[in-house]
Amino acid sequence: MKPIYLHSAVCISAQNSFAEGEMVALNTTASTVAAKHPAYRNYIPPAAARRMAPAVKMGVVAANVALEKAQITQPDAILTGSGLGCMQDTEKFLNALLESNEQFVPPTAFIQSTHNTVGAQIALGLGCKAYNNTYVHGSLSFESALLDASLLLEDKPDAKIVVGGVDELGTEFVNYVKMLAEKETPASKIPMSEGASFFVVSSEMGNAQVLLRAMNTCREISVAEISNRVGSLLKENGLSEGDIDTLILGTTGAESDVYYKAVSDAFPKQTTQIHFKKYAGQYNTSIGFAVWFAVQLLGEKNTVSDRKNILIYNQEVGRNHSLIIVSRC
Repeated sequence: MKPIYLHSAVCISAQNSFAEGEMVALNTTASTVAAKHPAYRNYIPPAAARRMAPAVKMGVVAANVALEKAQITQPDAILTGSGLGCMQDTEKFLNALLESNEQFVPPTAFIQSTHNTVGAQIALGLGCKAYNNTYVHGSLSFESALLDASLLLEDKPDAKIVVGGVDELGTEFVNYVKMLAEKETPASKIPMSEGASFFVVSSEMGNAQVLLRAMNTCREISVAEISNRVGSLLKENGLSEGDIDTLILGTTGAESDVYYKAVSDAFPKQTTQIHFKKYAGQYNTSIGFAVWFAVQLLGEKNTVSDRKNILIYNQEVGRNHSLIIVSRC
């Protein structure tokens, strides 16, 4: 993967992240925790906002504010990752289908439920006709969008790209997801949540404070092999375990946390560990929150910090493993 510079980062989550406020651990006794939504009327006309699903509103606002922070009016590409898309509209359409005995169902909810609705609404608002793609790869959706951004920058080095991940809770399907998660022994102690994280990236440093140095993903890997994979990724990028100041891990308290233990054991004991899901909750594109968190730790507001390199590791029930190295420029 080609390294890319992060020029801005905006996140809407269960924390007060949109205003870059203080982090507070979530209530782990709750089954779901909703995002702390900003005042959308300040960014979207109220008439339009009423017709938008939560994922669309979060994505549109996060993307637009990220572009504003990077002083970009028209991106050269819009890349979005979403595990479940606009779940609220999906549920609305399926319930209408059942209630009408599969007859005479208005198509509006179905049209608005598609995963690429977020990217489409961002483009419509900007009047942007550039390359626009959405990735629906479960808990690797955000990473797929990042990979596409890196490949696009190899082809067009001067491009400025807005890339992000977004997922919403919905009202019904989330209960089935939680039920499946509870079958693990021990079960996850992290509530389901929602959020949107968007970034403006390019291959040129400019005023960027943070570099996304490398990323590696895989569908399945054994516990015994994961630490070797981490070591190989670090070596490929001229780093060692001692060069990593902070580990940001997606621990949940479930059985599959053995992967995180295997990775953390490979690093010196003094390496700082941050368990990001106790702040963000669990959703398919929550690693976007982890990248945003890394930018806050490394970026302009923390120039007094001695942090230089952060490794982010996430996986879902022993599958869809993702490793991301983020460094200070």
